Amino acid sequence: MGGFFGVASKSNCADDVFYGTDYHSHLGTKRGGMAIVGAKGFVRVIHNIESSQFRSKFDPDLERMGGRIGIGVISDTDDQPVLIRSHLGDYAIATVGVVQNAEALAGEAFRSRRIHLTEMGSGGINPTEVVASLINREDSFEAGIRRALAEIEGSCSLLILTKDGIYAARDRRGRTPIIIGKKEGSTAVTLETCAFPNLDYQTEKILGPGEIVFLTADGCGGIKEPEKQLQICSFLWVYYGYPASSYEGINVEAVRNRCGAALARRFPAVIDFVAGIPDSGIGHGLGYANEARIPFKRPFVKYSPTWARSFMPQKQDVRDLVARMKLIPIRELIDGKRFLFCEDSIVRGTQLKDTIQRLYDAGAGEIHMRPACPPLVHGCKFLNFSRSRSEMDLASRQAVRALEGPNARDYAEYTRAGTVAYDRMEESIRKRLNLTTLKYQVLDDLIAAIGLPKEKLCTYCWDGAE
Repeated sequence: MGGFFGVASKSNCADDVFYGTDYHSHLGTKRGGMAIVGAKGFVRVIHNIESSQFRSKFDPDLERMGGRIGIGVISDTDDQPVLIRSHLGDYAIATVGVVQNAEALAGEAFRSRRIHLTEMGSGGINPTEVVASLINREDSFEAGIRRALAEIEGSCSLLILTKDGIYAARDRRGRTPIIIGKKEGSTAVTLETCAFPNLDYQTEKILGPGEIVFLTADGCGGIKEPEKQLQICSFLWVYYGYPASSYEGINVEAVRNRCGAALARRFPAVIDFVAGIPDSGIGHGLGYANEARIPFKRPFVKYSPTWARSFMPQKQDVRDLVARMKLIPIRELIDGKRFLFCEDSIVRGTQLKDTIQRLYDAGAGEIHMRPACPPLVHGCKFLNFSRSRSEMDLASRQAVRALEGPNARDYAEYTRAGTVAYDRMEESIRKRLNLTTLKYQVLDDLIAAIGLPKEKLCTYCWDGAE
C-alpha cells in the first residue's frame, strides 16, 4: 500500500517530515524516501527498508536536508519521491495506490516520441513516474493532476512538492485518506493521523474524494472541489490502519473494538478466555472479551525488538519464518485451556495454520477463531493489501476449489453469509486450519462497526461490489 507525509513551514521542516513519514512505516515494505526544498534546491534521499527501519536509515541524512517545504513517503513498490524537471518547473512527486493501467499509459506516452521513463523498478516502469508524465502533458499542475486522476485505473493519491508549496490530491474515489493538519507556522498533510499528535498538529481538514488542495505554511487552499462518490477502503479499519489513526473522523481502535463486540454477540463460545493475534487482532479481541464478559489473556506474545512484521519481507518463505519466530507461546496459559482468538483476517491461512498447530503442541484443549472481517473472496485491485500472488491463493478460493474442483467461476453465493455455499466454504476452512469453531464477521456487522453507509465504503474484496 504505502503512505506519505508532507510539511510546508516558516522554519526548517526536516524533522517534522522525518518523524511524520516514520509514522507510516507500518504501511510499506520496500522503499522509504524524503525530498526537501532547501537553499540550494531539491535534496532527495531514498533507502531500502526491507530489512531495517525507516528511522535508522534516514537519521544520518537529516543534517543535509534542511528546508521549509518537504515530503516523505513509505512505498511498497518503487523508489519515491521521483524528481522531475519539466516545463512546469522542478518538482518531486510521491503516490499511494495502484495504477492498474500504468503500462498502457506509458505506451501512449511513448507513441508521442517526446518522453522517456528512467525510474525503472520492480521489473518494470515506476508508476509514480507514469503519473508525472500525465501531469506534464498539461499547462499547469492543477490541470495535470486533474488529468492524472481521470485517466488512472485503480487508485492514486499524490503529493507534489514545489519550491512554493505542496499539491495534495486524494484518489477520485477516496480509497485512501488524506488529512490536513495545522500548527503555528506550519501546515502538514498525512495519510495517517497518528503522525499528528506528537508533532503538535491538529486536524484541520479531511480531503474528499478527488479533491485537490495547495499547502503553504499559512494554510491550505482549495483547487478542486471533492467528488460526491466516496469508496474508502474498509480494510484500513480492519487491519492496515494504525490504531491511533482516524479516517473520515472515525478512529481505528474504536472500530476494532466494535468489530469484536459484534462477533461476541453473533457468535458466542464456551471458553476460558479471549485472545488477539498480536498486534492487529488485539483491538478486536478486547472488544469481544468486554462484550462477552470473558477474561482477555495473551497466550503468546510478539518479540518486537528484532523481528519485523511478517508481511514486510518480499519472499514468502522469509515472511513465514518471521511470522513463526516473532510469536512466543506461553505454555502456562495455554495448557488444557479453551480459548478464542480474534484475528484481523484470514488471507492465505498458511501462517495461521502453523500458529494454531503450535498452540495445540503447547497443550491447548480447544481453539476457536473469529476473524474480524468476512472471507476474502476477491483479491484487492485498488491497493494490493493482500500479499498473495494470485486470487487462487486466498483461503476462501482454496476452499471453493476443494469443494467444486478447479473450474469454479461463480463465487456470488460464497460471499453471502448464511447460504449453503458459504457455510460449506467456512467449514472447509475450519477443517483445514484444525479449529474447534470458525465464524467470520458478517459484512453488515462490519459496516455497522465502521459507521459509514455501505455505498461510501469499498467492500470489493469481500463481496465483489465496485
